[in-house]
Amino acid sequence: MMIVLAVLLGLVSGSALTALISRQAKGERWSKGRSHCPKCRHALAVWDLIPVLSYVLLNGKCRYCRGIIGSSYPMMELATAGLFVVAVCVRLGPAALGGMEVFLTPNGVLLLRDWLAIVLLVQIFTYDLWFGYILDQVTLPAIVIFLVWNLALGMTPLAMLLGAIVGGGFFLAQYVVSGGKWIGGGDIRLGVLMGVLLGWPLVLVALFLAYLSGGAFGAVLLASKRKSIGSQIPFGTFLSAATIIVLFWGEPLLMWYFQGLL
Repeated sequence: MMIVLAVLLGLVSGSALTALISRQAKGERWSKGRSHCPKCRHALAVWDLIPVLSYVLLNGKCRYCRGIIGSSYPMMELATAGLFVVAVCVRLGPAALGGMEVFLTPNGVLLLRDWLAIVLLVQIFTYDLWFGYILDQVTLPAIVIFLVWNLALGMTPLAMLLGAIVGGGFFLAQYVVSGGKWIGGGDIRLGVLMGVLLGWPLVLVALFLAYLSGGAFGAVLLASKRKSIGSQIPFGTFLSAATIIVLFWGEPLLMWYFQGLL
C-alpha cells in the first residue's frame, strides 16, 4: 500500500514540479491560472495532465497544436516517483508493504520530511541544470521548514547549527576569496539548507560527494572539449543530488569511510 502511494504521490509531485519550474522561469506565480501547452498556450484538460500516461497516449505531442512536448516532463515524473519509493523502502523497510497507519509512527513523520525534501531538491537540481540559478524562494523557506521539522524529529540544535555553519561557511569563504567568481550566493544558501537538513557531520559527506562527482563531470567535459578551464557548471545539481544520497545512505557511507581508516 505504501509503495503504491509513493508511486502515485511521486508522479503527481513530479508533474507539479514541471509546471512550477516553467512558471518560475517566466516569473509567473505558481498558482496563476490553469496549466497550458508551452507551445500554443492552450489550457490543458484533466486528461492531458495524467502523469506519464498522457505523454505516452499523445505520443509526446500537444493534443491541440501537435507541438512536441519535451521528454523532460515524464522523466521528471518518473524520477520523483522513483525517489519517493526509495524513501519508503529505506525508512520503513518491511513496513513499506503495510498501510497508511505508518504515518502515526516516528518513521512515518520522517518519511513525510524526506518526501518534501525530495521535491525541493529535485526543483533545485532541475532549475540550476536548466537555468543556472538557485532560487532563494525555494532555499530560504526550506531552511526554516527543515529546521523546525528536524527539531521535532529530535535532531539536536547543535548538529543543525554546526551543519549550517559548515555548509554555508564553506561556500561563503569561497565567495569572499573569489569575489563571487567561483560561487554564487545561491550556493551559500543551499549549503545552509544542506547543513540544516543533514546535520553535522553528514553535511561533510554530501559536500565530498558533490565535489567528487562535480569534479569528475568537469574533467569529462574538459577532455571532450565541451568546456574550457574557467567555464561554469551548474554545481547546485551536484549538491542537491549528493544531499538526496546522503539523506538516505549518509550514515552507512560515513561508517564505511571510518572503517576504511582503521
